[in-house]
Order: sequence, then structure tokens, then C-alpha cells
Amino acid sequence: MAGETTGRTAVVPFRQFVLKVHSRCNLACTYCYIYAGPDRSWRTRPRTVPAATVRQTARRIAEHARTHRLRAVRIDLHGGEPLLTGPGPLLDQAAAVRAALPAGCTADFGVQTNGTLLTADIIDTLGATGFRLGLSVDGGTPGLNRRRVDHAGRPSWPAVSRAAGLLHDRPGVFAGILCTIDITADPAAVYGSLRALDPPMLDFLLPHANWSSPPPATTGRGGRTPYGDWLCTVFDLWWDGGPGPRVRVFTEILGLLLGRPSSSEAVGLSPVVAVIVDTDGAIEQVDSLKSAYEGAAATGLDVFHHTFDQALAHPGMAARRTGRDGLGDRCRGCALVEVCGGGNYAHRYRADGTGFRNPSVYCADLERLIRHIAARLKAEVTPNWRYPHTT
Repeated sequence: MAGETTGRTAVVPFRQFVLKVHSRCNLACTYCYIYAGPDRSWRTRPRTVPAATVRQTARRIAEHARTHRLRAVRIDLHGGEPLLTGPGPLLDQAAAVRAALPAGCTADFGVQTNGTLLTADIIDTLGATGFRLGLSVDGGTPGLNRRRVDHAGRPSWPAVSRAAGLLHDRPGVFAGILCTIDITADPAAVYGSLRALDPPMLDFLLPHANWSSPPPATTGRGGRTPYGDWLCTVFDLWWDGGPGPRVRVFTEILGLLLGRPSSSEAVGLSPVVAVIVDTDGAIEQVDSLKSAYEGAAATGLDVFHHTFDQALAHPGMAARRTGRDGLGDRCRGCALVEVCGGGNYAHRYRADGTGFRNPSVYCADLERLIRHIAARLKAEVTPNWRYPHTT
């Protein structure tokens, strides 16, 4: 069953399956870690996933669900840009997974899109079959999205803004917005513009970087925490601003400070439960690892010859289920380790032989943010605290 133990090792099955359905994108975002990063494996893979690969992936998901008695799985259809196929293949892929799953196991389906190809008909078609759609934008204005352009350098904002409006009018389908931090953009302007789009959820993502390929702004040296400062500004606006969207990075940290486990790879020590299947059927680790070096996400496994249980045993996968023991000495001895969790795994890489057993390149920024959120939480709770008493 899910969470069973073998000997002394807990078996934590995959619960999120990210299926690459298109290996190309109609945008050329300047910071893209897939198409502008060190890993070029996308060049040799099929542009669209063959139906036979989808069917075999569905069988493997069903096998995994049956083995671990899973009652629900999450299926995310990704790219590239998944909507380059149109909605029809996405519906077929969802139907293949649903048909294969064992009785008693359900699947939630999501699509993460750049929004440029969304129409009202596509949203309604996918929404009618249970899909939820997430939007990737850098802010709610043309200026804030200047890094998100097509291959001819044309801005994507006109199409994206139209998509945001369509999704807002269909709240049952709108999953939320992912925003990669642009350190040169005013945090108040970014948050205010995204809040105005009224998404149910926001998440702010640190740019994928590591010790050997540092982030755009210098961090850590001389006590500088530009990304932490940026996020602290947004946190205060969110915390003090009344009802608004859930901001995942903030709610994750708040939950961890209150003793809850994490559900994000960005913070916390919870085991990673996501696995990728690329358009050729290759089983891979999470895409963010491709920002480190060529082949960092590869496992050498595929759905035609290997099970997802075999993928669980892969050293790269196993390393991300060991919690504190999988961290370097500096992280294990840190007072914030239970909350920070070492940060995003990809951000720990250093090409000096230490690999991923380092603190995050954003270590100082994460400490700044966590301590700030803890201080705000303490100030909110302490004045109202009353010790229980008996009479």
C-alpha cells in the first residue's frame, strides 16, 4: 500500500506524472532553461508524443497505482507548449490514462500553458472533461512580460492577456499562475498586476540557477539577498492586503513553520513524488535539473522496458527521498533545515565534484524570506496567545 515499508526504508510512490506531449514551444523566452539551457536532449525527441507511447505510459501508471494501492494520481500534460497539438490529442491522452487506471483510482488532469493559443472553445472543451489550466506569465502588463517573446521577437502579451481574461471568466478551470521572478521588475508592480488578474493561486519561482551558473543578480556576498528582499516585499503586500490569491511559496513556508509537511520541491524535506515521461517514453527526473548540465535529469529508463518502481530505485530519485540525510553538512546543521529543506534540488549543483550536496545558491535569500515570514507570523500570533488554565 502507499507508504508501506520494506525493511527500514519507506516506499514513497509517485503520485504526480508529468507527460511531455510536445517537445517544442512557440515562444522563445529569454530565460528558458529547457531551450536556452545546457541540456539539448529535446532536439532528438519526437515533436509530439506518439499514441503508442501514451498507451504504454498509461499502463505503467496503472501498474504503479495498482502496486501501491493509490486512490488518486495527478497527471500534468506539459511541453514545450502542450497546446501546439490542439485540444483533441490532450483529450485522447486523458482518456487513455483513465481507461487504464484500476478501479478505485481517479486522475486529476492539468495543463500548464503559456496561454498564447488558448481560446474560449479550447478552455470549455478541456474544462468539460475535468482539466484545469495553469498560466505562465511574468506579470500582468506588457512591460513585465518583456522576456516572453516568440521566435521572431514579438511580444506574447496580447495573446496572454486575452487568455488570462478567458480563464478568469471560467474559475472552475483556472488552476493559477506561475511567475518566474525578474529581479529587475518592481515586486509591488508584479504582485499588483498579477493580483488584478484574480487567479486562484500564484507561485513565484526563483530563476533556475546554481553555483556554477549563478543567478542574474549576485546573492549571498556581503549579506546581499536581492531575491529574498524581493519576495519579502511581495509577502508583506500579500499578508497585509486582505483577501487575495493563495501564494504557494508563502503558504508552504507558513505551513512548514507551523509543523505541516511541504508539498513543493522549492522548500521543505518531503520526498519528491513527481516523475517525467518525455515524448519518446524516457522516464526522467524533474525538468529543473536540466538547468544544471546535459543529462542531469536522465535515468536511462523508459516506459517500454521499465516500471515506475524501477524508477523509484534510481539513485537520483532515491536521493530526493532521504530528507535531511540527503543534504550536505552545512544544511543538516542549519536551524532552518526543516523549513528550507536545502531549497530546490537543482539550485544546489556545483561542478566541482560535490554535485548537489551543497546549499542552494539562493541560501541567503531563503533564510531572509523564512526569517521574515516567521517574524510576521510570531507578531500576529503572540499578542493573541492565551495559555490554557484550569479552575
